[in-house]
Amino acid sequence: MEMRRRPNVILILADDMGFADLGLMGSEIRTLHIDAMARHGAVLTSMYNCARCCPTRASLLTGLVPHKAGIGHMGADLGSPAYQGHLRDDAATIAERLRDNGYRTLMAGKWHVGGDLWARRVHTWRMGEPDRPTPLQRGFDRFYGILDGATHFFSPHCIFEDDHQVQVSPTDYYFTDVITDKAIGMIEESAGMDKPFFLYLAHAAPHWPMHAHEEDIARYDGVYDKGWDAIRTARHEQMLSRGMLQHRWAISPRDADAPAWTDAQHRAWEASRMAVYAAMVDRMDQSIGRVVDTLKRLGQFEDTVIMFLSDNGGCAEFMAEDGWAKFMPDVHNDGRKIEMGNRPSLRPGGPLTYMSYDLPWANVSNAPFRSFKHWVHEGGISTPLVVQWPGHMAQASISHTPCQPANRLGA
Repeated sequence: MEMRRRPNVILILADDMGFADLGLMGSEIRTLHIDAMARHGAVLTSMYNCARCCPTRASLLTGLVPHKAGIGHMGADLGSPAYQGHLRDDAATIAERLRDNGYRTLMAGKWHVGGDLWARRVHTWRMGEPDRPTPLQRGFDRFYGILDGATHFFSPHCIFEDDHQVQVSPTDYYFTDVITDKAIGMIEESAGMDKPFFLYLAHAAPHWPMHAHEEDIARYDGVYDKGWDAIRTARHEQMLSRGMLQHRWAISPRDADAPAWTDAQHRAWEASRMAVYAAMVDRMDQSIGRVVDTLKRLGQFEDTVIMFLSDNGGCAEFMAEDGWAKFMPDVHNDGRKIEMGNRPSLRPGGPLTYMSYDLPWANVSNAPFRSFKHWVHEGGISTPLVVQWPGHMAQASISHTPCQPANRLGA
């Protein structure tokens, strides 16, 4: 009997996207391609992440609880193997395992498991040293993307390709688009090889800063004028009608730190911030469609397992000049000054802004749950997991069985 070829595997990770943000979950955000994956595959509604970027990524890459992988908190070395801030040498990555078993291993996007890296001090980075492992040192054959936790989407401060820093265009660049282009190129390279591939497509979207193409933002003009209370309620009602919740849970109360929409200041600006967030999710979904189209064009689609999930819930962090923004570069690659922080006087989304969408909208992203990224309440740790393997899975199936990236505690 002829042995069937082992499948390609594509793991797609969103960054700071909430439980309720996908169209299939009842959102008003257009996620046509992820929704199509769900119709032709399975949705696991009770997938649990580790509440923050680094720990989830460490767990997802190793199958271990994040402490056993070396990243029990974030990238700082706190003095013990569980909190050393970078992947432990005794925690094998999925890329290392799969490469040892004949796979070509590819990565495009955000790494963030290689130590504490300060965006304003790129010249001090010591990539490749024992406490600063790069993707190529941890099992990947190819890599393109960022090594730290966040970047300006139009003007990234540091991009690596394989094991060296590369320059980017100061006028024609958008991170979500470029990592997709690079991922497609890696797939095309792999198509002619006599081995399957594993692709880890680790998006930085929709993590702050809120940056999006004007044509994507325009799609959501006016959509959020009704405010966060109405949008949150509508999403919850859609979830209930579609059977996307394990039980018919009531929606949690609006977060105590979120005012009623009718009491909110700068409502037009607030609505425009959420429009940019939606545009970022939309563009990420478009990128997934481009990857799927490439698989079909190359005759690889039927032989590829695709998985999609988020690393944590929606992010309530407020972007202030003296807060998170002070750690990020405030000059565009073309020399122009970036206006840092959530400023109601500025239209969100453009390359000279640096904003977050803030707590009230994150409360919408995480409906019907309470709390946010950072916290291990359902709002911080819940993500839908969408899985598609053409011809191998029952279509449009929904499972409420709890699951998580870590399948073992390690030695």
